[in-house]
Amino acid sequence: MSPDSRLTIDNSRPGRSCPLVYRYSPVSLARDPELVADALYIVGGLYGNRPALESVLELAAAEPGRAALVFNGDFNWFNVDQDGFESVNRTVLGHNALRGNVETELAAGDPSAGCGCAYPDRVSDAEVERSNAILERLRDASRAFPALRAALGQLPMNLVARVGGARVAIVHGDAESLAGWGFAQEALDGPRQRERIGQWFDQARADIFACSHTCLPVLCELPGGRVVANNGAAGMPNFRATRHGVVTRIGVTPASAVEALYAVRAGNTYVEALPVHYEAARFEREFLSNWPVGSPAHASYHGRIARGPNYEAARAIRRHAVPKRLRGAHPLPQEDPT
Repeated sequence: MSPDSRLTIDNSRPGRSCPLVYRYSPVSLARDPELVADALYIVGGLYGNRPALESVLELAAAEPGRAALVFNGDFNWFNVDQDGFESVNRTVLGHNALRGNVETELAAGDPSAGCGCAYPDRVSDAEVERSNAILERLRDASRAFPALRAALGQLPMNLVARVGGARVAIVHGDAESLAGWGFAQEALDGPRQRERIGQWFDQARADIFACSHTCLPVLCELPGGRVVANNGAAGMPNFRATRHGVVTRIGVTPASAVEALYAVRAGNTYVEALPVHYEAARFEREFLSNWPVGSPAHASYHGRIARGPNYEAARAIRRHAVPKRLRGAHPLPQEDPT
């Protein structure tokens, strides 16, 4: 189905509904890998942050072996200026990329699904409405670039990679939906959900699931050496009083260019959460030029951009994950920068 197939499970609630075109079977991930690498960077939730994009490219360029980047969706969001939209998309499309709900909705041009986030009930209606408004403004900006919109619509929803002896299923949401919340940090605490996830691993013949979408990072080691790696956001702060993004690195050796925030092993393969140190002041300036006080993105995101979310790094580690000392974080001054 194409992104224009707009049959939805609940099309009366834009931003909460899940279009059927977003769905796939975990069994479809049991295919041969499309990508083989010694070091694989999963860059989810870039959100149009150009300084973060530059930093991620530098990280991958420093790898000594075969390195690959996978931008697994929602690399657009705040970049509603024409220069920002064009530069982010042309750069990302030069690498391996998946479409997230944002790219899918940009390509579709139909407002019935809103932002396509499929937000759960715990997210307020006001937050959902603001996300729908952000998507509409971004869609307006994208109309100046019909070729890029068409290219976004042709991106796959998932990808299978091999790193060393590990099979990696790369998705935006979860193992069944592009906008699924089954790998959200709060979902991984539930025994029934972990049992369901175990079935997804079996069906996909995966050792590692790499994802983002839910915007907060979590690294969970499950029985049998299986790992769920949700990088949260590459283009926004992920922890309280920090101003860096997070990417997932999966490698045959540990990262050498930067120390991991925390890490686990999947067999002989290293799964690490790496900080993405970008020019935070520059990103905030670019954000404010597009989304000043009173705009929907400012209301939803400026506090997080300036001070980080109400989430601690220790909460990102689940089950048998072994934390490393949190290094390289950029703590904020005591004063409120806003």
